[in-house]
Amino acid sequence: MESSKSESRTKRTARVERPSRSSSGSEMISFEEISGWIIGRLPESWFEQAPTMTIDHDEILIIGRLPALDLGDEVDPVAKAAAEAGRITRFREETREERMAIAREGQQHFGKVISWGAEIGGTKHIFTNLSIPVMTRLRQSERTVLDTLVDSGVARSRSDALAWCVKLVATNADEWLLKLRKAMESVETIRQQGPLA
Repeated sequence: MESSKSESRTKRTARVERPSRSSSGSEMISFEEISGWIIGRLPESWFEQAPTMTIDHDEILIIGRLPALDLGDEVDPVAKAAAEAGRITRFREETREERMAIAREGQQHFGKVISWGAEIGGTKHIFTNLSIPVMTRLRQSERTVLDTLVDSGVARSRSDALAWCVKLVATNADEWLLKLRKAMESVETIRQQGPLA
């Protein structure tokens, strides 16, 4: 699976189950704790800088930037893209066992699946990524939007049409979503300072 949109470093506080540390249920784990553990666990030779991490309720997606290829000055763009894709494939194969071990440890530690991707130059590939079913109830006017996308060939099914709509909103509402996430972080900080903290 390949993602064309650049991921931004997302700071989120995530509620996850950590039965090994708390018998009372969920405890809050910060983005900093998760990213710190991952950066400490990754081999230093893998990426040229700290990887980008996107964290939600179900998954931690790690995308690392690989060292640039030396292809000379006048390289055909098609050849460059093919070389970058080949380098990412080599990285994926050479690191598979260790990535799987890190993912198992991280999943046990944080209660979330760890997914991987790599980028180099203008090429990015996401190797593994969860696809979570989400149930929703839609009124006729909302279903009509999905059916129009299906009937026009933009999407294969209502499910694909809904995923397309979510991607469109994410693309066009990045700034608003960022403000919303920051507001949620502020609420969580205040909640943690409360009398029950």
